[in-house]
Amino acid sequence: MQRDQLADFLRRRREAMRPAEVGIADGPRRRTAGLRREEVATLAGVSVDYVIRLEQGRSSRPSVQLLGALARALRLSDDERDHLFHLAGHRPPLSDGVARLARAGLIRMLDLLGDTPALVLSDLGEILAQNRAALLLTGDHTGFSGDRRYAAYRWFTDPAARAAAPPEEQERHARQLVADLRAVAGRRSGDPEVAGLVDRLQTASADFRRLWDEHEVAVRRADRKTFLHPRVGRLRMECETLVTPDQGQQLLVLTPADAETRERLELLQVLGIEEFPTGRAGTPTR
Repeated sequence: MQRDQLADFLRRRREAMRPAEVGIADGPRRRTAGLRREEVATLAGVSVDYVIRLEQGRSSRPSVQLLGALARALRLSDDERDHLFHLAGHRPPLSDGVARLARAGLIRMLDLLGDTPALVLSDLGEILAQNRAALLLTGDHTGFSGDRRYAAYRWFTDPAARAAAPPEEQERHARQLVADLRAVAGRRSGDPEVAGLVDRLQTASADFRRLWDEHEVAVRRADRKTFLHPRVGRLRMECETLVTPDQGQQLLVLTPADAETRERLELLQVLGIEEFPTGRAGTPTR
């Protein structure tokens, strides 16, 4: 770990970051052109004290997860993110489509979408990043570990995941999840991550086994989904999926399908995230 270089790099990236790039108003009393340490801490989900120790070269080696959070907070490019990992003594994330970090370009698109809910997902349905509007709509789904990272696994093993969708849509969404997983399994043939997930789902869910045996294949591009939100009720959303050239990551953009939903989304923006039940709202199933 190159502590001094890491400290200098983080400090310079923070100072070069314009507040508006991360949705922070640049008020008249602001004495620095870049982000404040407390703002970086909030964006990355760490303490201000830890950010200070990092910038002063006094911290222990940050974890891969923390580096990913800092890279997202500072909107680092892929090259800058790799450099950050090298300075911290870690191998950079893979660039072969199965990386656990959202690509820098997709993160910037999340910022540009503003009040439009949007998420970055892996091809297996792991939510790698989401903007504030998506957080309000779905709760925070970036902190799952183990098999719960995968949308299909949650859907077929956690009743709460299905309860977030109306009963009349559940069978269709289940089929779409399985058909999409079939497409990934074919594209990543021989990949132990995919094969292991399929095996564990077959063991855990008879419903999954039933649909898997039907061998339906379909990569989802566009869809309409109803979210049963605990605070504002039923939300009908148009779901548009933009896929990276290697099909490893996806940008899911959610827009209101009718005027009533648009009004309820606006209300949700006003209500904000206070006392919002993390991970308990409607779970997008891509």
